[in-house]
Amino acid sequence: MSDLTYFAQYGKMTDPGPYAHLYAELPSDVPSLVKVVQGLIVHVFWGESYGLHLSEERKAEVQLRSMERRLSRMLELDPGPLTTPRSNEKKVVGNCRDFSLILASMLQSKGIPARPRCGFATYFDPSLYIDHWVCEYWNAAEQRWIFVDAQLDEVQQNILKTTFNTLDVPRDQFLVGGAAWKMCRGGQANPDHFGIFDMHGMDFVKGDFLRDVAALNKMELLPWDCWGIILTEYETLPPDDLSMLDQLADLTAKDVPEFDTVRKIYESDPRLRVGDSIQSYVNGSMEHIALR
Repeated sequence: MSDLTYFAQYGKMTDPGPYAHLYAELPSDVPSLVKVVQGLIVHVFWGESYGLHLSEERKAEVQLRSMERRLSRMLELDPGPLTTPRSNEKKVVGNCRDFSLILASMLQSKGIPARPRCGFATYFDPSLYIDHWVCEYWNAAEQRWIFVDAQLDEVQQNILKTTFNTLDVPRDQFLVGGAAWKMCRGGQANPDHFGIFDMHGMDFVKGDFLRDVAALNKMELLPWDCWGIILTEYETLPPDDLSMLDQLADLTAKDVPEFDTVRKIYESDPRLRVGDSIQSYVNGSMEHIALR
């Protein structure tokens, strides 16, 4: 199976399950799909910019990992077609990972190769690399992978004073996890400038790097989900682990031209592969989660 065929198919998280019929009337072009996504979801940290005061119950919707569960909640809030924009109060609550997951799922429903990518954006704070996700899709006409930030609607672009095309995010504006790892390991950047809120440093970089590797293997987990080598502190990693991670960063820092190699490394290495259960850190406590 080629990488384009692989990414044109649903994964465990992007599969809409019994709600696949909801995709039948979706448009096929990226700009229109992004508008659909923005009409369905509101970012948990941006609610007040839209006049929303989210309750803790509504904020908990960020825990919905799969498209099947997200679509179920969307219909509970508003049973209308996905192409009908919801009022802000009726949008499901999510984060950057969820905007990217929804767009990837919709693109895959049209047979368009797509994959959420985890890493760091430079456009929220020019002095920092902020934890973020975007969606990457294959543009057949241009024969290249393109980053799309579906989260940045007109409201957010105006607040952030965005100057680039959010439907074709430049690769110096968004760094995938492997690129960030290489920069920090090579001394080109300070790992304390990578993170979000009061969380930063090399362990944070490692976490986003490994979530990106998992996402490339169709396990797009939540930003606070942990497993395998993520749970080992950077300062205690043995040389063999660091060598393996450096190799993986070389392979995934750009648009992953050697995807078969990445796939084989991931599948064969229990340090990387997401198993049947994970540890998830929610509201300051750790929970063991079975992935079903």
